[in-house]
Amino acid sequence: MRPDTIAAVATPPGSGALAVIRVSGPDALAAVSACVGRTHWKPRMAALGWMRDVGGAPIDQVLATWFPSPASFTGEDVVEVSCHGGMLVTRRVLERILACGVRPAEAGEFSYRAFLNGKMDLTQAEAVMDVISAGGDLALRAAQHQLEGAIGARVSAWIEELVALTARVEACIDFPDEAMDPGLSRDVASRLIRVHDDLGALLGTADCGRLLREGIRTVIVGPPNVGKSSLLNALLGYERAIVSGMAGTTRDTIEERVQFGGLNLRLVDTAGLRDSSDPVERAGMERSRRAGAEADLLIEVADASCEPVEFELPSGAPLHLLVLNKADLGVHPAWRTSGRSGVEFSCTQALGRDELERAVIACITRSHHLNESGGLLAVNARHCHALRRAIAALDAAGESLKRGDYPELTAFELREALECLGTITGRVDTEDILDSVFSQFCLGK
Repeated sequence: MRPDTIAAVATPPGSGALAVIRVSGPDALAAVSACVGRTHWKPRMAALGWMRDVGGAPIDQVLATWFPSPASFTGEDVVEVSCHGGMLVTRRVLERILACGVRPAEAGEFSYRAFLNGKMDLTQAEAVMDVISAGGDLALRAAQHQLEGAIGARVSAWIEELVALTARVEACIDFPDEAMDPGLSRDVASRLIRVHDDLGALLGTADCGRLLREGIRTVIVGPPNVGKSSLLNALLGYERAIVSGMAGTTRDTIEERVQFGGLNLRLVDTAGLRDSSDPVERAGMERSRRAGAEADLLIEVADASCEPVEFELPSGAPLHLLVLNKADLGVHPAWRTSGRSGVEFSCTQALGRDELERAVIACITRSHHLNESGGLLAVNARHCHALRRAIAALDAAGESLKRGDYPELTAFELREALECLGTITGRVDTEDILDSVFSQFCLGK
Protein backbone atom coordinates (compact mmCIF):
# COMPACT_ATOMS: atom_id res chain seq x y z
CA MET A 1 0.00 0.00 0.00
CA ARG A 2 1.39 3.40 -1.02
CA PRO A 3 1.97 5.56 2.07
CA ASP A 4 0.21 8.89 2.31
CA THR A 5 1.91 12.26 2.65
CA ILE A 6 1.80 14.11 5.97
CA ALA A 7 2.61 17.63 7.13
CA ALA A 8 2.88 19.50 10.42
CA VAL A 9 4.45 22.59 11.95
CA ALA A 10 7.79 21.45 13.39
CA THR A 11 8.50 24.55 15.49
CA PRO A 12 6.78 25.61 18.75
CA PRO A 13 3.55 27.62 18.55
CA GLY A 14 3.78 31.36 19.03
CA SER A 15 5.38 34.33 17.32
CA GLY A 16 9.00 34.20 16.18
CA ALA A 17 11.34 35.05 13.36
CA LEU A 18 10.77 31.73 11.57
CA ALA A 19 8.53 28.69 11.57
CA VAL A 20 9.18 25.37 9.83
CA ILE A 21 6.55 23.15 8.24
CA ARG A 22 7.74 19.61 7.58
CA VAL A 23 6.16 17.55 4.77
CA SER A 24 6.97 13.84 4.36
CA GLY A 25 5.77 11.22 1.90
CA PRO A 26 5.76 10.35 -1.79
CA ASP A 27 3.83 13.48 -2.79
CA ALA A 28 5.74 15.93 -0.59
CA LEU A 29 7.65 17.62 -3.39
CA ALA A 30 4.64 17.74 -5.72
CA ALA A 31 2.47 19.33 -3.03
CA VAL A 32 4.98 22.06 -2.19
CA SER A 33 5.71 22.63 -5.88
CA ALA A 34 2.02 23.27 -6.51
CA CYS A 35 1.97 25.83 -3.70
CA VAL A 36 5.06 27.80 -4.78
CA GLY A 37 4.81 27.30 -8.54
CA ARG A 38 8.26 25.75 -8.83
CA THR A 39 9.18 22.73 -10.94
CA HIS A 40 12.98 22.56 -10.69
CA TRP A 41 14.53 21.52 -7.37
CA LYS A 42 18.03 20.61 -6.28
CA PRO A 43 18.38 18.13 -3.40
CA ARG A 44 19.26 19.76 -0.05
CA MET A 45 19.42 23.24 -1.65
CA ALA A 46 17.07 25.88 -0.22
CA ALA A 47 14.82 27.48 -2.84
CA LEU A 48 13.18 30.90 -2.40
CA GLY A 49 9.60 31.37 -3.56
CA TRP A 50 6.15 32.71 -2.77
CA MET A 51 3.59 30.44 -1.18
CA ARG A 52 0.28 31.28 -2.88
CA ASP A 53 -3.30 30.28 -2.17
CA VAL A 54 -5.49 28.43 -4.70
CA GLY A 55 -6.45 31.73 -6.31
CA GLY A 56 -2.81 32.81 -6.75
CA ALA A 57 -2.76 35.42 -3.97
CA PRO A 58 0.50 35.49 -1.97
CA ILE A 59 0.51 34.03 1.53
CA ASP A 60 4.18 34.42 2.45
CA GLN A 61 7.65 34.32 0.99
CA VAL A 62 9.22 31.00 1.98
CA LEU A 63 12.37 28.93 1.74
CA ALA A 64 11.79 25.29 0.83
CA THR A 65 14.38 22.52 1.00
CA TRP A 66 13.91 19.09 -0.59
CA PHE A 67 15.47 16.00 1.00
CA PRO A 68 14.91 13.10 -1.43
CA SER A 69 14.39 9.57 -0.15
CA PRO A 70 16.12 7.78 1.48
CA ALA A 71 18.53 10.51 2.65
CA SER A 72 16.06 12.26 4.93
CA PHE A 73 14.90 12.18 8.54
CA THR A 74 11.97 9.86 7.80
CA GLY A 75 13.58 7.94 4.94
CA GLU A 76 10.84 9.30 2.64
CA ASP A 77 10.81 12.37 0.41
CA VAL A 78 10.80 15.31 2.82
CA VAL A 79 10.33 19.01 2.14
CA GLU A 80 10.90 21.53 4.92
CA VAL A 81 9.27 24.92 4.36
CA SER A 82 10.54 27.91 6.37
CA CYS A 83 8.16 30.86 6.59
CA HIS A 84 7.80 33.88 8.85
CA GLY A 85 6.98 32.85 12.38
CA GLY A 86 3.62 34.49 13.01
CA MET A 87 0.84 32.17 14.14
CA LEU A 88 -1.56 33.30 11.40
CA VAL A 89 0.88 33.04 8.52
CA THR A 90 2.15 29.66 9.75
CA ARG A 91 -1.38 28.28 9.90
CA ARG A 92 -2.19 29.54 6.42
CA VAL A 93 0.97 28.03 4.92
CA LEU A 94 0.15 24.69 6.52
CA GLU A 95 -3.48 24.84 5.36
CA ARG A 96 -2.35 25.56 1.80
CA ILE A 97 -0.10 22.49 1.81
CA LEU A 98 -2.86 20.34 3.30
CA ALA A 99 -5.21 21.49 0.51
CA CYS A 100 -2.91 19.70 -1.96
CA GLY A 101 -3.98 16.25 -0.76
CA VAL A 102 -1.67 16.11 2.25
CA ARG A 103 -3.05 15.08 5.64
CA PRO A 104 -2.05 16.46 9.05
CA ALA A 105 0.59 14.39 10.80
CA GLU A 106 -0.25 12.71 14.08
CA ALA A 107 1.86 13.18 17.20
CA GLY A 108 5.25 11.52 16.76
CA GLU A 109 4.45 10.31 13.25
CA PHE A 110 7.61 11.65 11.62
CA SER A 111 9.79 9.79 14.11
CA TYR A 112 7.57 6.72 13.76
CA ARG A 113 8.10 6.73 9.99
CA ALA A 114 11.83 7.15 10.56
CA PHE A 115 11.72 4.05 12.77
CA LEU A 116 9.69 2.03 10.24
CA ASN A 117 12.10 2.99 7.47
CA GLY A 118 15.16 1.94 9.45
CA LYS A 119 16.48 5.45 10.06
CA MET A 120 16.51 4.92 13.84
CA ASP A 121 15.58 2.34 16.44
CA LEU A 122 13.16 2.90 19.29
CA THR A 123 15.87 4.02 21.70
CA GLN A 124 16.92 6.73 19.27
CA ALA A 125 13.32 7.80 18.70
CA GLU A 126 12.89 8.16 22.48
CA ALA A 127 16.13 10.14 22.62
CA VAL A 128 14.67 12.75 20.28
CA MET A 129 12.21 13.79 22.99
CA ASP A 130 14.89 13.48 25.68
CA VAL A 131 17.06 15.96 23.77
CA ILE A 132 14.15 18.38 23.46
CA SER A 133 13.14 18.14 27.12
CA ALA A 134 16.64 17.96 28.68
CA GLY A 135 16.78 20.22 31.73
CA GLY A 136 20.52 19.99 32.39
CA ASP A 137 23.81 19.57 30.56
CA LEU A 138 24.30 15.98 31.70
CA ALA A 139 20.74 15.06 30.72
CA LEU A 140 21.37 16.55 27.28
CA ARG A 141 24.65 14.66 26.98
CA ALA A 142 22.99 11.37 27.88
CA ALA A 143 20.17 12.01 25.41
CA GLN A 144 22.62 12.85 22.64
CA HIS A 145 24.60 9.69 23.35
CA GLN A 146 21.42 7.65 23.11
CA LEU A 147 20.43 9.50 19.93
CA GLU A 148 23.74 8.42 18.43
CA GLY A 149 22.61 4.83 19.03
CA ALA A 150 24.73 3.90 22.05
CA ILE A 151 22.01 1.96 23.89
CA GLY A 152 20.63 0.46 20.68
CA ALA A 153 24.08 -0.72 19.64
CA ARG A 154 24.65 -2.50 22.96
CA VAL A 155 21.26 -4.16 22.89
CA SER A 156 21.74 -5.21 19.25
CA ALA A 157 25.08 -6.80 20.15
CA TRP A 158 23.43 -8.79 22.96
CA ILE A 159 20.62 -9.85 20.63
CA GLU A 160 23.20 -11.06 18.11
CA GLU A 161 24.95 -13.07 20.82
CA LEU A 162 21.70 -14.61 22.05
CA VAL A 163 20.62 -15.42 18.51
CA ALA A 164 23.84 -17.37 18.06
CA LEU A 165 23.41 -19.19 21.38
CA THR A 166 19.76 -19.99 20.66
CA ALA A 167 20.76 -21.37 17.29
CA ARG A 168 23.28 -23.71 18.94
CA VAL A 169 20.70 -24.90 21.45
CA GLU A 170 17.96 -25.37 18.84
CA ALA A 171 20.29 -27.33 16.57
CA CYS A 172 20.27 -30.02 19.26
CA ILE A 173 16.48 -30.28 19.00
CA ASP A 174 16.28 -31.27 15.36
CA PHE A 175 19.50 -33.24 15.04
CA PRO A 176 20.32 -35.94 17.57
CA ASP A 177 23.89 -36.05 16.35
CA GLU A 178 24.22 -32.42 17.44
CA ALA A 179 23.09 -33.20 21.00
CA MET A 180 24.24 -30.72 23.62
CA ASP A 181 27.23 -32.31 25.28
CA PRO A 182 28.54 -31.06 28.62
CA GLY A 183 31.24 -28.97 26.95
CA LEU A 184 28.74 -27.19 24.74
CA SER A 185 26.43 -26.64 27.70
CA ARG A 186 29.22 -25.07 29.74
CA ASP A 187 30.20 -22.79 26.85
CA VAL A 188 26.62 -21.61 26.36
CA ALA A 189 26.21 -21.09 30.12
CA SER A 190 29.39 -19.00 30.43
CA ARG A 191 28.39 -16.80 27.52
CA LEU A 192 24.93 -16.35 29.03
CA ILE A 193 26.52 -15.19 32.28
CA ARG A 194 28.47 -12.50 30.42
CA VAL A 195 25.33 -11.22 28.70
CA HIS A 196 23.42 -11.42 32.00
CA ASP A 197 26.05 -9.31 33.78
CA ASP A 198 26.09 -6.75 30.97
CA LEU A 199 22.31 -6.43 31.13
CA GLY A 200 22.51 -5.93 34.88
CA ALA A 201 25.10 -3.18 34.45
CA LEU A 202 22.86 -1.33 32.00
CA LEU A 203 19.85 -1.81 34.27
CA GLY A 204 21.92 -0.23 37.05
CA THR A 205 21.77 3.11 35.20
CA ALA A 206 17.99 3.32 35.69
CA ASP A 207 18.05 5.58 38.73
CA CYS A 208 20.63 7.78 37.04
CA GLY A 209 18.30 8.03 34.04
CA ARG A 210 15.39 9.06 36.23
CA LEU A 211 17.43 11.80 37.88
CA LEU A 212 18.69 13.12 34.55
CA ARG A 213 15.27 13.13 32.90
CA GLU A 214 13.10 14.29 35.79
CA GLY A 215 15.61 16.35 37.76
CA ILE A 216 17.00 15.74 41.24
CA ARG A 217 14.27 16.44 43.79
CA THR A 218 16.18 18.50 46.35
CA VAL A 219 14.11 19.35 49.40
CA ILE A 220 15.19 22.12 51.79
CA VAL A 221 14.20 21.29 55.38
CA GLY A 222 14.90 22.60 58.85
CA PRO A 223 13.39 24.38 61.86
CA PRO A 224 11.61 27.73 61.41
CA ASN A 225 13.64 30.89 60.87
CA VAL A 226 16.93 29.25 59.87
CA GLY A 227 16.80 30.72 56.34
CA LYS A 228 15.29 27.99 54.17
CA SER A 229 13.37 30.41 51.95
CA SER A 230 16.35 32.76 51.88
CA LEU A 231 18.52 29.86 50.70
CA LEU A 232 16.05 29.08 47.92
CA ASN A 233 16.08 32.72 46.80
CA ALA A 234 19.88 32.89 46.97
CA LEU A 235 20.31 29.77 44.83
CA LEU A 236 17.75 30.95 42.28
CA GLY A 237 19.17 34.47 42.13
CA TYR A 238 15.80 36.18 42.61
CA GLU A 239 13.10 36.58 45.26
CA ARG A 240 10.84 33.57 44.73
CA ALA A 241 9.77 32.86 48.32
CA ILE A 242 8.51 35.33 50.90
CA VAL A 243 11.09 35.88 53.66
CA SER A 244 10.07 37.06 57.11
CA GLY A 245 11.43 36.96 60.64
CA MET A 246 8.09 35.59 61.78
CA ALA A 247 8.12 31.84 62.35
CA GLY A 248 5.68 29.90 60.19
CA THR A 249 5.72 32.30 57.23
CA THR A 250 6.12 29.45 54.73
CA ARG A 251 2.93 27.39 54.77
CA ASP A 252 3.27 25.39 51.55
CA THR A 253 5.98 23.81 49.42
CA ILE A 254 7.50 25.89 46.60
CA GLU A 255 9.36 24.19 43.74
CA GLU A 256 11.76 25.77 41.24
CA ARG A 257 14.60 24.48 39.08
CA VAL A 258 18.28 25.39 39.04
CA GLN A 259 21.39 23.91 37.41
CA PHE A 260 24.40 22.83 39.44
CA GLY A 261 27.33 21.71 37.34
CA GLY A 262 25.14 20.30 34.58
CA LEU A 263 22.69 18.69 37.01
CA ASN A 264 19.05 19.77 36.98
CA LEU A 265 17.91 20.33 40.57
CA ARG A 266 14.23 20.59 41.48
CA LEU A 267 14.58 22.78 44.59
CA VAL A 268 11.69 22.48 47.02
CA ASP A 269 11.29 24.98 49.88
CA THR A 270 9.24 23.67 52.79
CA ALA A 271 7.55 24.90 55.92
CA GLY A 272 9.67 24.84 59.08
CA LEU A 273 9.07 21.81 61.30
CA ARG A 274 8.09 22.58 64.89
CA ASP A 275 5.25 21.99 67.38
CA SER A 276 2.27 24.13 66.42
CA SER A 277 -1.45 24.28 67.20
CA ASP A 278 -2.23 26.25 64.02
CA PRO A 279 -4.08 23.80 61.71
CA VAL A 280 -2.90 25.57 58.55
CA GLU A 281 0.73 25.52 59.66
CA ARG A 282 0.40 21.87 60.69
CA ALA A 283 -0.95 21.03 57.23
CA GLY A 284 2.05 22.79 55.70
CA MET A 285 4.44 20.83 57.91
CA GLU A 286 2.78 17.56 56.89
CA ARG A 287 3.44 18.51 53.28
CA SER A 288 7.04 19.21 54.25
CA ARG A 289 7.40 15.71 55.69
CA ARG A 290 5.90 14.12 52.58
CA ALA A 291 8.17 16.16 50.34
CA GLY A 292 11.18 15.11 52.41
CA ALA A 293 10.22 11.44 52.21
CA GLU A 294 10.05 11.69 48.39
CA ALA A 295 13.33 13.60 48.05
CA ASP A 296 16.43 12.42 46.24
CA LEU A 297 18.50 14.84 48.32
CA LEU A 298 17.72 16.60 51.59
CA ILE A 299 19.40 19.93 52.30
CA GLU A 300 19.09 20.51 56.03
CA VAL A 301 19.44 24.17 56.99
CA ALA A 302 20.59 25.15 60.47
CA ASP A 303 21.48 28.46 62.13
CA ALA A 304 25.26 28.48 62.37
CA SER A 305 25.26 31.32 64.89
CA CYS A 306 23.31 29.31 67.46
CA GLU A 307 23.97 26.07 69.27
CA PRO A 308 22.97 22.89 67.39
CA VAL A 309 19.39 21.86 68.13
CA GLU A 310 17.76 18.48 67.80
CA PHE A 311 16.00 18.18 64.47
CA GLU A 312 14.35 15.03 63.17
CA LEU A 313 14.90 14.65 59.44
CA PRO A 314 12.03 13.34 57.31
CA SER A 315 12.60 9.66 56.64
CA GLY A 316 13.08 8.21 53.18
CA ALA A 317 15.60 10.45 51.45
CA PRO A 318 18.81 8.59 50.52
CA LEU A 319 21.13 11.62 50.49
CA HIS A 320 21.65 14.45 52.98
CA LEU A 321 23.69 17.65 53.19
CA LEU A 322 23.91 20.11 56.07
CA VAL A 323 24.02 23.86 55.39
CA LEU A 324 25.14 26.12 58.26
CA ASN A 325 23.35 29.32 57.32
CA LYS A 326 24.00 32.78 58.81
CA ALA A 327 27.72 31.99 58.95
CA ASP A 328 28.40 35.72 58.49
CA LEU A 329 27.24 36.14 62.11
CA GLY A 330 29.92 33.71 63.23
CA VAL A 331 29.81 29.96 63.70
CA HIS A 332 28.92 28.91 67.24
CA PRO A 333 31.80 26.95 68.88
CA ALA A 334 29.43 24.06 69.64
CA TRP A 335 29.30 23.22 65.92
CA ARG A 336 33.05 22.57 65.94
CA THR A 337 32.68 19.94 68.66
CA SER A 338 29.34 18.49 67.60
CA GLY A 339 30.85 16.08 65.08
CA ARG A 340 28.54 17.43 62.40
CA SER A 341 30.15 19.12 59.42
CA GLY A 342 28.31 21.28 56.94
CA VAL A 343 28.72 23.94 54.29
CA GLU A 344 29.04 27.37 55.87
CA PHE A 345 26.67 29.69 54.04
CA SER A 346 25.35 33.25 54.20
CA CYS A 347 22.34 34.32 52.17
CA THR A 348 23.02 37.99 52.89
CA GLN A 349 26.78 38.01 52.20
CA ALA A 350 26.85 35.63 49.21
CA LEU A 351 29.07 33.26 51.18
CA GLY A 352 29.35 29.55 50.44
CA ARG A 353 27.46 29.33 47.12
CA ASP A 354 30.35 27.69 45.26
CA GLU A 355 31.10 25.34 48.16
CA LEU A 356 27.47 24.23 48.34
CA GLU A 357 27.32 23.65 44.60
CA ARG A 358 30.47 21.51 44.74
CA ALA A 359 29.11 19.56 47.70
CA VAL A 360 25.81 18.84 45.92
CA ILE A 361 27.57 17.75 42.72
CA ALA A 362 29.96 15.50 44.64
CA CYS A 363 27.13 13.94 46.65
CA ILE A 364 25.01 13.15 43.57
CA THR A 365 27.80 11.99 41.28
CA ARG A 366 29.35 9.79 43.97
CA SER A 367 26.03 8.18 44.82
CA HIS A 368 24.81 7.63 41.27
CA HIS A 369 28.13 7.19 39.45
CA LEU A 370 27.55 10.20 37.25
CA ASN A 371 30.42 11.85 35.48
CA GLU A 372 30.87 14.36 32.71
CA SER A 373 33.44 12.41 30.71
CA GLY A 374 32.85 9.78 28.09
CA GLY A 375 29.52 8.39 26.99
CA LEU A 376 26.74 8.61 29.53
CA LEU A 377 24.14 5.85 29.33
CA ALA A 378 20.89 6.04 31.26
CA VAL A 379 17.94 3.76 30.53
CA ASN A 380 14.33 4.82 30.95
CA ALA A 381 11.40 3.05 32.62
CA ARG A 382 10.43 1.15 29.46
CA HIS A 383 13.96 -0.13 29.01
CA CYS A 384 14.05 -1.17 32.68
CA HIS A 385 10.95 -3.31 32.35
CA ALA A 386 12.34 -5.10 29.30
CA LEU A 387 15.78 -5.58 30.87
CA ARG A 388 14.32 -7.09 34.05
CA ARG A 389 12.26 -9.55 32.01
CA ALA A 390 15.27 -10.45 29.87
CA ILE A 391 17.45 -11.02 32.94
CA ALA A 392 14.76 -13.24 34.48
CA ALA A 393 14.59 -15.26 31.25
CA LEU A 394 18.38 -15.67 31.17
CA ASP A 395 18.30 -16.80 34.80
CA ALA A 396 15.75 -19.43 33.84
CA ALA A 397 17.82 -20.50 30.83
CA GLY A 398 20.90 -20.86 33.00
CA GLU A 399 19.02 -23.00 35.51
CA SER A 400 17.69 -25.12 32.65
CA LEU A 401 21.24 -25.74 31.45
CA LYS A 402 22.36 -26.69 34.97
CA ARG A 403 19.54 -29.22 35.30
CA GLY A 404 20.30 -30.73 31.91
CA ASP A 405 16.77 -30.08 30.66
CA TYR A 406 15.67 -30.87 27.16
CA PRO A 407 17.05 -28.18 24.83
CA GLU A 408 13.50 -27.13 23.94
CA LEU A 409 13.07 -25.72 27.45
CA THR A 410 16.35 -23.81 27.37
CA ALA A 411 15.57 -22.49 23.89
CA PHE A 412 12.16 -21.26 25.08
CA GLU A 413 13.76 -19.11 27.77
CA LEU A 414 16.38 -17.79 25.36
CA ARG A 415 13.67 -16.78 22.91
CA GLU A 416 11.86 -15.03 25.74
CA ALA A 417 15.01 -13.04 26.52
CA LEU A 418 15.39 -12.20 22.84
CA GLU A 419 11.83 -10.97 22.61
CA CYS A 420 12.31 -8.76 25.68
CA LEU A 421 15.50 -7.21 24.32
CA GLY A 422 13.85 -6.76 20.94
CA THR A 423 11.20 -4.55 22.50
CA ILE A 424 13.91 -2.09 23.53
CA THR A 425 15.09 -1.37 19.99
CA GLY A 426 11.80 -2.34 18.36
CA ARG A 427 13.34 -5.08 16.26
CA VAL A 428 13.59 -8.78 16.89
CA ASP A 429 13.25 -11.26 14.06
CA THR A 430 12.96 -14.99 14.70
CA GLU A 431 14.25 -15.49 11.16
CA ASP A 432 17.61 -14.28 12.45
CA ILE A 433 17.83 -17.49 14.47
CA LEU A 434 17.16 -19.61 11.39
CA ASP A 435 19.78 -17.70 9.42
CA SER A 436 22.30 -18.34 12.19
CA VAL A 437 21.44 -22.03 12.25
CA PHE A 438 22.00 -22.34 8.52
CA SER A 439 25.30 -20.51 8.60
CA GLN A 440 26.75 -22.37 11.57
CA PHE A 441 25.54 -25.88 10.94
CA CYS A 442 25.32 -26.00 7.14
CA LEU A 443 21.64 -26.89 7.20
CA GLY A 444 21.16 -25.72 3.61
CA LYS A 445 22.16 -29.14 2.35
